Amino acid sequence: MKVTVVGAGAVGASCAEYIAIKDFASEVVLVDIKENFAEGKAMDLMQCASLNGFDTKIVGSTNDYSKTAGSDIAVITSGIPRKPGMTREELIGINAGIVRSVAENLIKHSPNVILIVVSNPMDTMTYLVHKATNHPKHKIIGMGGALDSARFKYRLSEALGCPTSDVDGMVIAAHSDTGMLPLTRLAVRNGVPVSNFLSTERLEQVAQDTKVGGATLTGMLGTSAWYAPGAAVSALVQAIACDQKKMFPCSLMLNGEYGQSDICLGVPAILGSNGVEKIVEIELNDAEKAKFNESADAVRVVNGDLASVLA
Repeated sequence: MKVTVVGAGAVGASCAEYIAIKDFASEVVLVDIKENFAEGKAMDLMQCASLNGFDTKIVGSTNDYSKTAGSDIAVITSGIPRKPGMTREELIGINAGIVRSVAENLIKHSPNVILIVVSNPMDTMTYLVHKATNHPKHKIIGMGGALDSARFKYRLSEALGCPTSDVDGMVIAAHSDTGMLPLTRLAVRNGVPVSNFLSTERLEQVAQDTKVGGATLTGMLGTSAWYAPGAAVSALVQAIACDQKKMFPCSLMLNGEYGQSDICLGVPAILGSNGVEKIVEIELNDAEKAKFNESADAVRVVNGDLASVLA
């Protein structure tokens, strides 16, 4: 199992580290445009192998995509990180051209590769990869919902005063501060609805804290977070590589599901060796449907800025 990670910055390097430590891949290739940067990160990570007990080979490449040939899965983290005060949507003009070039190079050298898009604005970048490459739709996955759900579960466990392993919950719709839809109604603690433990007001606060999870960390760190994004990506990669049939919310091209078409939004899906094996449709109430559709409208506005890139 060969995995490529494009972008050897904090998120990409964390992703490569988590994949290596889990020891399910034979090789991880790190690619970056900066001279010797990926090679240096790969060497640093390989020096952890005897200490952390993994056998995965990690190699670096300065923009040489021939080294990615034969990749089963590739992760795209390329682009500039979000700065304090910058929305994900503001990143589109810079990152769209980068992501298109990366995706085309990956597919050129690995025609059957499954692509996981991390670059922001993530839903729009995932949509761009679909439109620019015509790669099979089940082989293009946006990461956002897996990360947002992890942040949701963290906030739920914080509010409940319990371990995160007690909690399950999911975030769907757009990967943006305003477009996320944390499904508080369906969140549970060991199968019991969290509404049995938390007031409506407290749950609303949990949802709001989840929505601004990325912005909160950007304000604290001065750049985008990397540990949880890297872990979220590695979880998706492992689900595919090991054919786990796990369900994650991911940004996927919709074709009538949830009443939407020709748009990438976060919805639950079963992931296995073929990539997206099934989109799972859950019954949303009227308020949730309205928020989901509002989120879709906002993403479509951002998608409209892709015209020049796709021309």
